[in-house]
Amino acid sequence: MSEHAAIEARGLSRAFGSLTAVDGASLRVERGQLVALLGPSGSGKTTLLRMIAGFERPDAGTVAVGGRTVAGPGTWVEPEARRIGMVFQQGALFPHLDVARNVGFGAARPERVGESLELVGLGGRADAFPHELSGGERQRVALARALAADPEVILLDEPFAALDAGLRESLREEVAAILRAAGASALLVTHDQAEALSLADAVAVLRDGRVQQLGSPEEVYERPCSRWVAEFLGEADVLPGTAEAGMVHFELGRFSTGRELDGAVQVVIRPESVAIGHSAATRDAAEATVLERSFYGHDQLVHLELPSGLRLRSRRLGFPAWHPGDRVRVWLDGPVNALAEDQPAPSARAGTAR
Repeated sequence: MSEHAAIEARGLSRAFGSLTAVDGASLRVERGQLVALLGPSGSGKTTLLRMIAGFERPDAGTVAVGGRTVAGPGTWVEPEARRIGMVFQQGALFPHLDVARNVGFGAARPERVGESLELVGLGGRADAFPHELSGGERQRVALARALAADPEVILLDEPFAALDAGLRESLREEVAAILRAAGASALLVTHDQAEALSLADAVAVLRDGRVQQLGSPEEVYERPCSRWVAEFLGEADVLPGTAEAGMVHFELGRFSTGRELDGAVQVVIRPESVAIGHSAATRDAAEATVLERSFYGHDQLVHLELPSGLRLRSRRLGFPAWHPGDRVRVWLDGPVNALAEDQPAPSARAGTAR
């Protein structure tokens, strides 16, 4: 296994009786990288994380941390010897210890306590006890404790799930900034698509115990490898099309795929890639009727019906206002993706409207 990766997991599987929680999953976290492991409930995220941490023994596959194999055929390294820092959903602090002693539990050296508390912005709270802290402060103490051990990698298991929405958004940005300032390698488990896409350097999408796609946030969002990934990561509409000689033709016009496709395809379109107006900015445009509109102030989501009866959505700025019954022109104004109809296609480059 490569000594250059912070984590390299290959072919990991774990079953509990008749239930297969993880099924041949492979995952790589580069040094200094923050990777989000994203999937719906029951997809195997936590089981995969626990196998990397050493809390679960894999039935098959290997795990290497910092280039050292810690799990595999004939190899098993206990969790405490893997140089992994853990941050749990509830923080898991010792209630009878003050902040300094919580952070000092397992610290690589005494001076790391103060250094880690300063890094998370809690240098002045060393004498406080967990019950005297806010939820966000407790999670930052948990992060400081993980950093104080000078780990090879930090694993975060839904660390913001128990917080209210406002605090969750601000804290996750703080935590990402802290990890990057520390140069830490980290794997974050989450079921929150916005969290994964906004924080991570790379996103691994997990379904039924298998990693469906691993790539940058832009890649997995704009060039999903399957319809399921596209719809899981955000709003998407799917229209039928036909591919020939590197071009896809469908009801809104045509675009270049940048790869070999032939025959019937599924065209996956994000609402923000659909423009509407009374006149088109391109020769490829279709007529449509506005069915309804949801107004959010900064933007609006317009539901449209094409002449074929197919429906799609357009996300635009909050103005001008569109109303049910309006006749409009519709055209592509952003990335669009085509997938082979009979099987999920490999990650494709986003097409460009023509």
